[in-house]
Amino acid sequence: MRLRSLTVILISLLIACLSWVFTPPAVALTQIKLFDLSYQDCPPELAQGAVTSGGSAAAANCFIVTGKAENGTYKTVYDADIFGRIYDANNDSVMQNRTRLGSIAEVPPGISDFELRISVPANQPLPLKLKQFKAAGFSGQVRK
Repeated sequence: MRLRSLTVILISLLIACLSWVFTPPAVALTQIKLFDLSYQDCPPELAQGAVTSGGSAAAANCFIVTGKAENGTYKTVYDADIFGRIYDANNDSVMQNRTRLGSIAEVPPGISDFELRISVPANQPLPLKLKQFKAAGFSGQVRK
């Protein structure tokens, strides 16, 4: 019985030591700064049939949000989720209860351009106000 307990303890210690030595590289969340934001109407081929996600087939306007993404690391960031708030001319939220707006597949080190397609209910007055935009992604590919 004592030999069995000693064997279990030794194997547990061996596994613990090996897990410290052979750990996979950490895939940490990297913050991406988004700036120089603007928007324009979608090209006609993208705008056709645009509807909002409100469950009904409510008409919507299609826009492309463009800007710059700054990756301050030396590694490419993958699957960066874009977060932000969009308001109409009356300061009403365009995306109710939703701050994740989309994603950027890859953000190389340095400054790069990005674009994001959004649909806005047709009854919300323009111009749109783009606020608190940022992104966060991973230094290694997570989704395949």
